[in-house]
Amino acid sequence: MFKFSSNILWLLLLVATGLTYWLGESGQLAHASMTPVFLILGFALFKGLGVILDFMDLRQAPALWRNLLLGWLVIVIGMILLAYWIGQLH
Repeated sequence: MFKFSSNILWLLLLVATGLTYWLGESGQLAHASMTPVFLILGFALFKGLGVILDFMDLRQAPALWRNLLLGWLVIVIGMILLAYWIGQLH
């Protein structure tokens, strides 16, 4: 797994936040395509991984703590994706 310096990771997180904001405000989500949703949630996953592993310094932590937080992140993103998908069905 890649390990960036904190400054590079911080810049990548800023770029990901800017792209997420742009996708949300550009009106791309108004279309029926799931692509923007997958992009936004992919950015959220990347940002969450960066924060959990590097800024919370859990990369070298016991597996229990690291896996609890990573599992929480995956479950939350999965539930958001499921809710969006169900909303598209109606």
